[in-house]
Amino acid sequence: MPHIDLPPGHSPGISGLLMYRPETAGPLRELVEVLLRGPSTLTMAEREIIAASVSWWNECHFCHTSHAAAACAHLGRDATFIDAIKAGLPDEPLSPKMRALLQVAHQVQRGGKHVGADDIAQARAAGATDLELHDTVLIAAAFCMFNRYVDGLDTWAWPEKEKFMEIGGKMAHEGYMEPYRPSF
Repeated sequence: MPHIDLPPGHSPGISGLLMYRPETAGPLRELVEVLLRGPSTLTMAEREIIAASVSWWNECHFCHTSHAAAACAHLGRDATFIDAIKAGLPDEPLSPKMRALLQVAHQVQRGGKHVGADDIAQARAAGATDLELHDTVLIAAAFCMFNRYVDGLDTWAWPEKEKFMEIGGKMAHEGYMEPYRPSF
C-alpha cells in the first residue's frame, strides 16, 4: 500500500508516481530519456543493464525488473535474462569494458566516494572513454535516486518478472516520455 494517496487503479512503480506529480515527471522523464536512449557510444542495452544492475543492488524490484526487461527487449532475450542480471551476468559475453563500467556503477551505488582511481584506471584500460565513465556514474547516481523514490513511497509492482516484459518493451522501443499504462 503506497505511503501517499494515489488515484485508484494507478500504474506500478515510478509510473504511478509520475502520473501523480506531472510537474516533476517531465524533468525526470527527460533525464532518463537522455541517459538511457540519447546519443552514446554505449548501447541502449548496455545502459539498461547498468540501470537494472544498480536497481538490483539497491533492492528495488520494480526498477530492476522493468529495466532488465528493457534490456531483454533490446537484446531479443526472454525473461530469464532478468535473473542473469541479478547474478551479475557471469555467463554472458560482456566486454571487459562493460564489466569494468559495471564495477564503477557498483561503487557509485555503494556511495560516490567508493569510486577509486583503480576502478577508473581499470575501466580506461578496458577502453572506456571519459564520456562513458561520466554517463555510467550519472546513470548509477540517477538510479539510486529513482530507486529511493519508488521504494520510499512504497509503490507496488508485480512479483512475476514475466509481467514486466510489456513495460520493458515499451521502454526499449518507445522511450520514457509518455506515461506507461499497463494492460491489466
